[in-house]
Amino acid sequence: MPARVIVEDDLRRSRVTVFFRLLLCIPHFVWFALWTVVALLAGIANWVATLALGRPPSALYRFLSAYLRYSTHLNAFLFLAANPFPGFTGRPESYPVDLEIAPLARQHRLKTLFRIFLALPALIMSNERTPGASSIRTTVAFLGWFAALATGRMPQGFRNGAAWGIGYGAQVGAYLFVLSDRYPNSDPHATGILGIQPAHPVRLRVDDDLRRSRVTVFFRVLLFVPHYIWLVLWGVVVAVTAVLNWFATLAVGRSPAAFHRFISAYLRYATHAFAFVTLIGNPFPGFLGRPGSYPIDLEIDGPERQHRLKTLFRLFLALPALAANAALSGALFVAAFLGWFAALVTGRMPMGFRNVGAWALRYSAQVNAYVYLLTDRYPYSGPEAGEPEAPEPEPTEPEAPEPLPA
Repeated sequence: MPARVIVEDDLRRSRVTVFFRLLLCIPHFVWFALWTVVALLAGIANWVATLALGRPPSALYRFLSAYLRYSTHLNAFLFLAANPFPGFTGRPESYPVDLEIAPLARQHRLKTLFRIFLALPALIMSNERTPGASSIRTTVAFLGWFAALATGRMPQGFRNGAAWGIGYGAQVGAYLFVLSDRYPNSDPHATGILGIQPAHPVRLRVDDDLRRSRVTVFFRVLLFVPHYIWLVLWGVVVAVTAVLNWFATLAVGRSPAAFHRFISAYLRYATHAFAFVTLIGNPFPGFLGRPGSYPIDLEIDGPERQHRLKTLFRLFLALPALAANAALSGALFVAAFLGWFAALVTGRMPMGFRNVGAWALRYSAQVNAYVYLLTDRYPYSGPEAGEPEAPEPEPTEPEAPEPLPA
């Protein structure tokens, strides 16, 4: 990866600084705008120098690295991924959400020459005008603002979702500024350890080898049509069942086993079907939602006791999760759109796109399970925890640009 976000935040937030966060950022906005003008000129100079020398000059590498670290610190403060007021210098290890830039190394001149064109898929995933990384960090920051004001803490899932969006944006910046020719990786597992996901009765199991049939990829939307019809028909019955389940859970304190099994099968089938149409999975799925029948599968625990007050106000309590789900669904669409072209060319779904899509599908299933009263455990919006990506060997004399990963 061209860069990796490092998170050492304890989730505690000062309510006063949270409330006035935008006002506190004003001096940083001014400084960031001035530094950005100089960084853009330095980036062009670095591009020309790297074309000539085969590696960035040390002075430009240090200057642009400090700029990206500073922007990471500022974004972490602005989007509530961290609490302290950041400094203005981008000094390494000076902030709880920090950035580790790939070491200075030789770069492929052909990749450098066409850097802006090669970066287009990553820019689409990270751009504020597309429903990708920027949309996720903005949505969770907005929701987290209310949560931090109420509790004095940023929910872990929101913090980690914001950290992922900030980290991916920093990767794109490092790639565009020619600090590294490693392509930005959208895989949440590659952003470092972002905390361990809390235990949850709804879990996603991924057993996919990334290979995709080009024929089924090309006709994927047409192949999805019978599933779409079946989803609509089954969904009508599930909606009626969900209302009955709400009354029953209010009365007995848990979802009746028959209702639980029926709705669970629907959610499992919906996960299989949407994994297929968005290229997160490859085989044509069945129509019954059988457990273990698809490489992207949903595991749902049996009925458990539920809090009646939570059950009574379930739809209102679910509103923040539904808003976060909309942002993640947008990222799923972008990953599917970009992955469609990649899979047609290479016969494989890039792992980063597949894992972003799996994150979105898992969260959507947890939100639906919460709304349909299969559980009263609140959905966890953060990405899966993962170990840092292994360092890549430095290329010697590559002949041509490598295929774009996610």
